Amino acid sequence: MVNGEKERVSLLFMKALVSRGSVDAVSQQMASHPQYLESFLRTQHYILHMDGPLPLPYRHYIAIMAAARHHCNYLVYLHSAQFLRVGGDPVWLQGLEAAPPRLRLLDHINKVLAHQPWLTACSHIQALLKAGEQCWSLAELVQAVVILAHCHSLCSFVFGCDTDSDPASLSKSPNGTPPTFCPFDAANGNANVPQTLATPSEHITRRRSLDSSCDMVCLKEKIQKSQEEREKREERLLQTQGLQQTDMEEEEEMICFADPTRFITDPDLCYQEFARREEDHFQVFRVQDYSWEDHGFSLVNRLYSDIGHLLDDRFRSVTTLPSMHSPDLKRAIWNYIHCVLGIRYDDYDYGEVNQLLERDLKLYIKSVACFPDATKTPVCPLSLAPLKPSEQIHVNLLIMEARLQAELLYALRAITQYMIA
Repeated sequence: MVNGEKERVSLLFMKALVSRGSVDAVSQQMASHPQYLESFLRTQHYILHMDGPLPLPYRHYIAIMAAARHHCNYLVYLHSAQFLRVGGDPVWLQGLEAAPPRLRLLDHINKVLAHQPWLTACSHIQALLKAGEQCWSLAELVQAVVILAHCHSLCSFVFGCDTDSDPASLSKSPNGTPPTFCPFDAANGNANVPQTLATPSEHITRRRSLDSSCDMVCLKEKIQKSQEEREKREERLLQTQGLQQTDMEEEEEMICFADPTRFITDPDLCYQEFARREEDHFQVFRVQDYSWEDHGFSLVNRLYSDIGHLLDDRFRSVTTLPSMHSPDLKRAIWNYIHCVLGIRYDDYDYGEVNQLLERDLKLYIKSVACFPDATKTPVCPLSLAPLKPSEQIHVNLLIMEARLQAELLYALRAITQYMIA
């Protein structure tokens, strides 16, 4: 990275350290592309922490449900810890059956979007919006769908970058408490963060606004000052906390390491080859009939204020990143992912996919996009070893964003069909 990009990444990481005392493993992986990282963090912070129709515990529980579909221990653990920090009921973490009925109603659309999004239908939306006392509002459902799609696609990135198998990303923090979190990033691993910055008192709510023009000296002073303040608070807490607090922390830690299978039903449901034959019931999703630019963007932005702009910025950022990959290659990757998920572009020559993407690369892309948890089994040894690390990250970012947009298109089209029915 050139000096300007390094300073940009340093500023993002400094903000995270000042605000919460941690830099998550996912952000560290994305740091080679600071322009995209900034867009990603902004979007994730908005959907998980900012104003919206869903309570904070609901948001993180939905994220747990989404990550569990791909058996992503990394995200299940991290969102479980954050769920507790925002006041979630620990009983819910015993499993999906312990969650409120309204959350359990999301189970079907969660597993369909995760594995076979082309099955998403107007009837699924109607079932959620007309469920009697447990019904969802349209605004709540849209936010829930955005969180589901965001976490499903993030699972692809986590597994593609091998973050889920990194013991450091799931390590315990001091005094038996879960790791702390960036304010704008709930997918947090606390990897390589000094223990003095990862203190149990960190879940005390504290928001800071940093001027982007503040120089590094100022930021370091803020870090030192905030660290001293945290240490003082920790000393006071340790003086007042007894065995009861210790027991509670141990209970929280145990729950945070809950088996992801507790949060899923129908575990055998997985990705299947999208039907292409004329006699098959499911038709190809044609972008000319329903696209993000002409339909999805306006709908999601109307029902969930500003999220359309944030998502659109992510899609644009990942496709315009400086890269050794040619624009044609990046488009081939994007369109190939959409193709295996049943989405087609009438104005694209799919012969370019076979010309530009080698067989091993196609296998990698399809595996990470469609069944990421299976990519770490011995029978499927996939790797992007020939590519430079930053280029490997770029490929995984393209996979994540293309999958995210595909899931959103299917869900938003079903919502549109419900609204005009």
